[in-house]
This record gives sequence, structure tokens and C-alpha cells, in this order.
Amino acid sequence: MPPTGDPRGLTLDVGCGVNKQPGAIGIDRNPASRADVIVDLDRFPYPFADSSFDRLTAIHVIEHVTDVIKSMEEFHRLVRPGGTVRLETPHYTDFSSFCDPTHKHHLNSFSFRYFGENHGGFGYYSKSRFREISVKIKLLALWRYLGFQFLVNRFPRYRRFWEHYLCYIVRGKVMEFEFEVLK
Repeated sequence: MPPTGDPRGLTLDVGCGVNKQPGAIGIDRNPASRADVIVDLDRFPYPFADSSFDRLTAIHVIEHVTDVIKSMEEFHRLVRPGGTVRLETPHYTDFSSFCDPTHKHHLNSFSFRYFGENHGGFGYYSKSRFREISVKIKLLALWRYLGFQFLVNRFPRYRRFWEHYLCYIVRGKVMEFEFEVLK
């Protein structure tokens, strides 16, 4: 039974920091965090059995890890089939992506396609598979008010056009991904 009766089941909050989600099991490498378990997020496996969680969240974490692919594989291992993984990370055109010296990766809205159904054309990177439930891009305020955020989030073709041609002008801020674990 989940600690708080959360209808989504047991949640692992990876890199929870001081803002651990209520009812979740928090892991972080920093002893000053509110983590339940101190874990080096770059050392695998984490100290949990396969398929232990119904949900995993990694809010502003994936840009800090050494190996994105191995981290996603570990997330896949920890979440039960049909469970969900939620990631949040800066878009690579936001200044925060580069001003934090602890950021190791600068990602865009298509960075996780390698874990999808068609593997982004590169199926040899990983066998772990996720179904994309949603991708939401937050843009800087000016572009949000002018309606660009609506277009980017509402129309996948427009998001691709934006990523290819407009994102250095109409800059992104934060990306939110929701995935279903496929096993």
C-alpha cells in the first residue's frame, strides 16, 4: 500500500532535493536533501528491486546525470510495466541550461525518441522502451503571450518546425515529459 494512499501507487522521486514529493520515496546524492535514501545517481543499480514503483519522477535531474541512456534504463528497470516516468528539464535554448555548471546535458523535445517505438532510427542505443504520453514545452513569457506555446504544444508538426527553425528566436524554457514504461 502506498504511504499516502496515492491512487497512482508508490512513487520514486529521483533527485528529490529539499522538495521531496509528499508520500514518495526520495533519493538524492546530497545528504542535506530530504531524501529517504542517499544514492549516487550515476552508480547503478539503485538499491531497489525491479518493477518496485508505479511512478517515477525526475524533476530537473536528467541534465545532471553522467549518462542519460543508462539513467533512462535504470528508470525503466525500477518502474512496473504500464507505470509512468515523468521528467522535467530545461530546453537547451534557455539560458538556465548553460548557466548551471552542474548541467552535463542540453536536451530538446526530441531527445528521448531513442526510447520510443521506432527508436528514433537508432535502436541499438538501448533496449528499454517507453511510450510517449505527453510532451509539454514552456516558452519564455513573451512567446507564451503571443500564442507560440499553444502552437508548439498543440501541433506536433509545428513543434518539429519550431525545434528546427525557430527555437533560437522563440526560445524554450522548460520541457515536461510523461512516459509509459513498456516491458
